[in-house]
Amino acid sequence: MQQKKFRDEEGLFIAEGEKMVEEALKSGYKVECVYRKEEIGEESMKRISALSTPSPVLAVIRKPADIHVSDLSAVLESMAEGGLYLALDSIRDPGNLGTILRIADWFGVDGVFATPDTVDVFNPKVVQSTMGAIFRVKMHYVNLPALSQSLLSMGGKVYGTFLDGRNIYARPLDTGEDCPVVIVIGNESEGISEAMQGLVSDRLYIPPYPAGETGSESLNAAVATAVTVAEFRRRIHNKLNINL
Repeated sequence: MQQKKFRDEEGLFIAEGEKMVEEALKSGYKVECVYRKEEIGEESMKRISALSTPSPVLAVIRKPADIHVSDLSAVLESMAEGGLYLALDSIRDPGNLGTILRIADWFGVDGVFATPDTVDVFNPKVVQSTMGAIFRVKMHYVNLPALSQSLLSMGGKVYGTFLDGRNIYARPLDTGEDCPVVIVIGNESEGISEAMQGLVSDRLYIPPYPAGETGSESLNAAVATAVTVAEFRRRIHNKLNINL
């Protein structure tokens, strides 16, 4: 289960730790079996664990059947009324993907889509770094350009962050109440791919502080996700407060 080819062949993955296993058992995922160190022994747990220090409990869990989606019709139908979504364009680092799912969970993102070459969400490092968010956040691997093109034709918005974009704090933003909104997060080293750049309807920029005095070249993908999603959610809170 620590290697993708075997996870794919068996349709299974593992989660370790008392909190993670508890989250799995509470979720809609099918837990095939649970191994406890007190029952199988220290040495056996070391052999099956993906951690340097084996946890007290490990679960083997069935992967959802709809993780890879080729027919987008059902997905697009579910998005038609609006919502805020993330689109991961070739995210390769397991820690980044896990953290992004935690961010999506914290901010109530309605779903996460990823290109097929994005790191496997069932990689043990990804699973552990989600801290249970993997069991609450809907994620699908899709043809991202096709999904984005369809959303634009439906009147949706596709946002992305770029170093030559427009200040996110000074831009009007659709926040997902009236149309589906997708925020594209690019690859850690290459950014948003050429295939997706032409589909981004609004290029955003997260400015440094003080303005114009950039130190680091760019933000980490997960950090940029948190800043961007937080701003979209802040706009909703502001609208609610105005309406009150």
